[in-house]
This record gives sequence, C-alpha cells and structure tokens, in this order.
Amino acid sequence: MIRGLFTAKTRRDADSPRVIVTPNAWSPTLTLATRLGIVVLLFCFVFGLLWWDREGLRDQLDGEISFTDVVYFTMITVTTVGYGDIVPVTSRARLLDALVVTPIRFGIWFLFLGTAYQLILRQYMEGYRMTKLQATLNQHLIICGFGHTGLSTARELLSRGTRADKIVVIDRNEERVHLAGTLGVAAFQADATQETVLREAVIHKAKAVIIASGRDDSSALTLLTARHLNPTVRIIVSAKEEENVKLFKQGGADAIVSPATFGGYIIAAAVDHGHMVHYLDDLLTAGGKVGLIERAVRPDEIGRTPADLKPDVLVRLYRGSSMISLLELEQAGKLEAGDILVLLTGGQDNGTHTAQR
Repeated sequence: MIRGLFTAKTRRDADSPRVIVTPNAWSPTLTLATRLGIVVLLFCFVFGLLWWDREGLRDQLDGEISFTDVVYFTMITVTTVGYGDIVPVTSRARLLDALVVTPIRFGIWFLFLGTAYQLILRQYMEGYRMTKLQATLNQHLIICGFGHTGLSTARELLSRGTRADKIVVIDRNEERVHLAGTLGVAAFQADATQETVLREAVIHKAKAVIIASGRDDSSALTLLTARHLNPTVRIIVSAKEEENVKLFKQGGADAIVSPATFGGYIIAAAVDHGHMVHYLDDLLTAGGKVGLIERAVRPDEIGRTPADLKPDVLVRLYRGSSMISLLELEQAGKLEAGDILVLLTGGQDNGTHTAQR
C-alpha cells in the first residue's frame, strides 16, 4: 500500500479532508537508524559539555564526579528523569543546563515522538483514511498526469459540475500532487504505470481514465496497464506525437486527443478567420454561451426528425457502428432508439462533451 499522506480541504466541504498520498522518501529502517544516530550524537555532545564543566557538578553521595557519573548524569538529564543525586551547583553549570541542555532535551523528545508517529500512528491513520477513501470511490474519474493538460482537464471538469470527490489524480511530482490537493480532489504521488497504484485508485469502479503523463511512452504503458485491469473502462489519452495515435488506438484507447495537433489546426485557421478562436473557446468551455454536447436519444425523441430537436442543432449522429454527418442527416430519417446525438446547444446540458469519439 502507498505510504505517507497529506490532507487538504475541499472547496465544497471545509470539514471533510481530502487525502493526498505521498510515498516516504526513506524506508522505516533507514528513518529509525538516522534518528537514532542523531540522538547518539546529541548525547555525545551533552556528555562532552558536561565533562568539560564537571567542576560545576556535585555528587550528593561522595562529592566526587567521575567519568561514570557524567555518563549517568547525561542520561538522566537528557531523559528528564532527574533523580537529584547529581546536581549543577555553579552558575555556569546551571546556565548550560538551562540554555543548551534543555533545548537538546526537547529536540530528542520531538525526535522520539516524530518517530512514533511516522512509523506507527501514521501507518494506522493512513490505512483508515485510504480505506475510507476507497469506499467512497465509484464511477469516478482517474487523471494520470497533472501537468498543464491534466490541470486544465481537472479545472474544466469541476467547472462542468463534476464533484471534487469524483476525481482522483495520480502524478509522480510532489508539487503537482499538492496543486491537485488545492482543487479539493484526491491525489496520489505515485507512478500510474504500476498496477498496484491503479488498484489503489479503485480503477475497477472508475467511470473513465484520463492519461496525460506528458510522455507518449509512459502514456502507452499506463494505457496497457489500465486496460488490463479494467477492460470496459473508458480511457482517454493525450498524445504528444501524432505518429503515436495509431499505437494508442491499438492499445485500446477509446479517445485520443493530440493537444499540439489541435492547437496547430486552430492557429492556422485563426490566420484568416479572426473570430474562430473566440468561438471555439466559447464552444468548448463550460462558461460559454454555446455548447457542444453528446448524449443518447431520449425516449420522447424517438420517431422524430433532427429538425424537431430545435433550438438544439444536430451536427452528427451515431447509429450502431455508423457515423452520419451533418450533410447526411436527411437520409438518416427519423431518430431511433440507441442513437447517439452530437448537438450544438445554446444552454448548458448534463450531457457529455466530447472532442473525439
């Protein structure tokens, strides 16, 4: 199970923490050994300090301070036991104890408490929070990669009404994971190409997986892993190189989007069509005055013609394995059960926006 966690607040419910899971940089054994080493060094420093000023100490039993007495006094001082059989009697010894030894004593106790929390309590809390999170995940969206594309996708999904608790982000970069947490979504700092990570994200219950890792080789491996774990989940892949689109199709992607290629199309069109970019931005974003939606034909629409859908405009129709374009709609006849409609609408709809089928 992925170790480590960070909590952030959702925008919709400030009392419900979202879980951001981050891996521990060190193993528990290395962490424990390092902290024990720091404690030993601090103990040696305090011993050296007290040995140097041993004339300021007094043994209540025999009045003499030996090497063993200083070791003993160092231990009971650092651990705050303080039996009182050896005490500082000079002003310098008391100042050293108050201004130097006491801060070290607190530091050692914080090391002990931090180790207990990290190696024992945190693992328990992690398990509880992870189990609680996984129990709530169903028909959720998994975003693999949270660079510019993943971030824009998450923000647009939230703008379209997707609940923050229905989005899970996976990215290897810690800063990106924390950025996802500020949006109120659950995020894992991990490698999405690994089966265990996708299983932790409850991929078997996911509605869709969005792969935007920023590298086509990583995206391809994530695609194959996700398709293996859930043969029916919808997978959308962001392709950096157009030549890899065929590879993603063969790997089982339901939709492949090439941001660089689409951006090039829009830039080229903007050379001669000054208002096209503004219209496309209006068309594809949640806050636009016109929307492009995809939905199934409704029962009350069966038997009607595309013209009866006004004020919405039917621009494409999918019937079985066939695609019917705008120019061929008259030949399609009346709408049938099972038809998938792609519509231009002037209002917001609960349908699914799509850029590619």
